Amino acid sequence: MRTQPTRLPGVLIIEPRIFSDERGFFKESFSVERYKAVAGIDSLFVQDNQSCSKSSVLRGLHFQKTKPQGKLISVTRGSIFDVVVDIDPSSSTFGEYIGLELSQSNHRQLWVAPGYAHGFCVLSAQADVSYKCTDYYQADDEGGLAWDCPRLAIDWPIKNPILSAKDRAHPGLEQFLQR
Repeated sequence: MRTQPTRLPGVLIIEPRIFSDERGFFKESFSVERYKAVAGIDSLFVQDNQSCSKSSVLRGLHFQKTKPQGKLISVTRGSIFDVVVDIDPSSSTFGEYIGLELSQSNHRQLWVAPGYAHGFCVLSAQADVSYKCTDYYQADDEGGLAWDCPRLAIDWPIKNPILSAKDRAHPGLEQFLQR
């Protein structure tokens, strides 16, 4: 397994070791000991989530306000453009984002430390995304950030995403400056 830090503190690209032959492949998608030793992830995961979305769906950008979740994100079918945004006004990287493709063929995972906004758009006909979370989802603690916030200027690879009504209504980055 290899890890690659990103410019956002606590956000890592993880490349599990893949064993391929004529039958297909095998990979270890998570091991407490290995992920702690190699990636420094010593968080306890308490909830696993999975989503299935069709092409051009954009989910996000989501976060928990007072009980932030760390997430280990993987794609088991298809491909997505995954985005993480620093929403901490006291951070030196506040308002910055990273975006990268996660897919069933590149096997990459993304570790997102607690405290970031996260979202993705689907690049393939369909995508199955799974993520392990370090805290429980709580509806009354959820927050959102506008996917098209001009201050972020995220270069999404799709131009007319399919969004939920909730995701269309999220405020921009200014919400974090008014605290």
